[in-house]
Amino acid sequence: MHQPFDALAIVGPTASGKSGVAVEIAKTVGGAIVNGDPFQAYSGIPIGTGQPTAEEQQGVPHLGYGVLSLDWPMNPESFGAMVRNWLEEARKIGRVPILVTGSGLYLRGVWNQLDSMPTVPEAITKKTRSLCRRLGPPALHRYLDCVDPIRASQLHPNDGSRIQRALALHFATGKPPSQFLSGVSKEIPQSWRVILVMPQRDLLRERIAKRVQAMADLGWREEAMRIRQEGLEEHIRRIRPIGYETWLDEPDPKKALQKTIHDTQTYAKRQTTWFNNQLPEATQFVLGSDDHEDINELLAKLFC
Repeated sequence: MHQPFDALAIVGPTASGKSGVAVEIAKTVGGAIVNGDPFQAYSGIPIGTGQPTAEEQQGVPHLGYGVLSLDWPMNPESFGAMVRNWLEEARKIGRVPILVTGSGLYLRGVWNQLDSMPTVPEAITKKTRSLCRRLGPPALHRYLDCVDPIRASQLHPNDGSRIQRALALHFATGKPPSQFLSGVSKEIPQSWRVILVMPQRDLLRERIAKRVQAMADLGWREEAMRIRQEGLEEHIRRIRPIGYETWLDEPDPKKALQKTIHDTQTYAKRQTTWFNNQLPEATQFVLGSDDHEDINELLAKLFC
């Protein structure tokens, strides 16, 4: 079967089914799955971050899952370099590298497409995070609109993470964050092909609810409590993967479950917007009810 690329990226929102699509393609082309999700790279939190189980891997080599300690300082540049090493490892064992990620920012890190940003002191990052918790993202978005209307216009008022990063950069430099967006090329690299796995909206929300419930049944809350017992709570609150702070702070399991489902659905909506806007040239794969038939059609489009 013809292989028209050096590496393949399977991207999409959380619970979209991209990992399953990647495994099916890997079995067909002789691929190895390379992790591009920063949270899934951490050890000790496999349930809440959705790291693929041995059964889900179906014998396909998987690189970069559960390999970093929770105290490792994550950032897109250093993680991107690490992922590029895993991609090369896949090539060395004679496999087609298949990157799987739901993070557009970290995908840019893998592709060396990040603007050069000043270092923001940790104290300022913590201060901004605290402000967001107390005032809420919309209030910080209004403040950002005052100091940098260009950057504010690019962000949804509820996109707390990006608003925090923008304001932290402003607090650290005294300059508008948009000033540091230098216009690095954002096109898909020539040696790559990208598949955007995008279920229909209602189906995605349903998949998220079922997935979060399944993760809770597997012991997500217990995993979070173990992190606390092992004295690692500070690290989990620093890196902030979805759900863990809710399980740690909400004593009512039912309320924690519903909040986690809601937060995950909100995050997936942001992911969907980013991929649709930033990677319009990606091959769209709308996951339907008959996954196997759809994947065969996708393989025919890509490789025949």
